[in-house]
Amino acid sequence: MKIVLINPNTTHAMTIRMYNAVMPLLSADVELRPITAASGMASIEGYFDEAFVTQPMIEVIKPMADEIDGVVVGCFDDTGVDALRALLSVPVIGVCQAAMLSASVISTGFSVVTTLSRSIPIIEDLALRYGMERKCRSVRAADIPVLDLEEDSVTARKKIAEEAKIAVDRDHCEAIILGCAGMADLPSSLSEEMGMPVIDGVTAGVKFIEALIGAGFKTSKSGAYAPPRDK
Repeated sequence: MKIVLINPNTTHAMTIRMYNAVMPLLSADVELRPITAASGMASIEGYFDEAFVTQPMIEVIKPMADEIDGVVVGCFDDTGVDALRALLSVPVIGVCQAAMLSASVISTGFSVVTTLSRSIPIIEDLALRYGMERKCRSVRAADIPVLDLEEDSVTARKKIAEEAKIAVDRDHCEAIILGCAGMADLPSSLSEEMGMPVIDGVTAGVKFIEALIGAGFKTSKSGAYAPPRDK
């Protein structure tokens, strides 16, 4: 079972952080291949950045289309997921959808703690798209740039924990979702601190894809995810 974990930004250290976080949880028959985009943006922080990262991601995935069994997109905006689903027949999931689906099973309501406030409306729109608007109690921002997760991780973790506590106290959530793939190494310690499930979408995404592959499920090609036409 070959799964690609694609980081749509160009920060290789973030790819390694995601990979290291999920590796101990992989099933024995899973080969996880971490890939960093060769060009685009060092981090993805909103709609403008998204415009530059989908094509490089497709270009790196396309040559291996016949060699892989599934793809996890390591960006909480679920950047380029629909394009990859049209390109590939194997299952593809973004970490936001995977995290929200997971949280909806193990709680009646969750809050998302993300990086910058500009990401709040994007994540709220995704919650609506995924049918999670009633489950999503709040989306809160710790007001930290994505790259600070690499460069000043201690301060970043403190701000994330503070915002998570506010979500618990004010929004009465029953689970916390970490709204950035660069937070993939934080769930265990934060879950103990919060006293409730803290969900990282990278781990959720990889385990979802494992299950879909194991069940033999493929991406439907009868409608919107039909293969791109030759032009």
